Amino acid sequence: MQQLLAPVHAFLRCETPQTWIDVARASASLDELLIDHCNCELKAAQTAMFLLRRYALNAESGQSLLAWAKPYEEFVYHKDRDIEQFLARDVKKNELVAVLQPNQHFSFAQDLIPPLIRLIKEEFHHFEQVLELMHARQIPYRNIRAGRYAKGMMSHVTTHEKNILRDKLIVGAYIEARSCERFAKLAPYLDAELSKFYVSLLRSEARHFEDYLKLAQLVSSEDISERVAYFGEREAELIMAPDDEFHFHSGQPQAIKYSYA
Repeated sequence: MQQLLAPVHAFLRCETPQTWIDVARASASLDELLIDHCNCELKAAQTAMFLLRRYALNAESGQSLLAWAKPYEEFVYHKDRDIEQFLARDVKKNELVAVLQPNQHFSFAQDLIPPLIRLIKEEFHHFEQVLELMHARQIPYRNIRAGRYAKGMMSHVTTHEKNILRDKLIVGAYIEARSCERFAKLAPYLDAELSKFYVSLLRSEARHFEDYLKLAQLVSSEDISERVAYFGEREAELIMAPDDEFHFHSGQPQAIKYSYA
């Protein structure tokens, strides 16, 4: 565990504050925590898909990605969603079978495709795993309004076209690293099933932030160290700032008091 976390801690500019952990570990927070986490897994897959479609794939392959994501998005955005039907579907029918063709006008297209497709597969799988845990605990899925964390990070992405992808990849790296750090922070306080699950997620996703960083450097003509440091400072500010709402990636919760199981 410590071996996996060492690069994550070295990358992040601050640890999750105890105030967030105190609220997250409370029994009254569990439903909200799992629902938001479930949303986050799907958003991570959608973000990677957007980057592939925007930069790395030709139009036909982009449509193949949309078809791959359709069952997930139909479940999430359909008011009459049936969780049992969704979880019981034949997942093999939803595997990505298309041979993806790179965008010939983007020189790094082929470099982006394998790592981002691998990430999408893992995020879809983790989305379903969280959903299964929720269903077993009779926690209904619902959409949650996005918190200020991701929006705050994205607000610092440059407007210069040639560097937008670089910045978005760096933002992705910080979001993934913070997720891993919080998996580890939460695991000791959760019940045995959830603790084991969060440790397994940490093992699975620990490399994601490094994949994003490698791609960010690849697509940039300049060293990205200063830009990485800049986003690291912004990310730490968001994590340490007071937050009126509780989310998986929120800052320090304000005026929230819960009892512990």
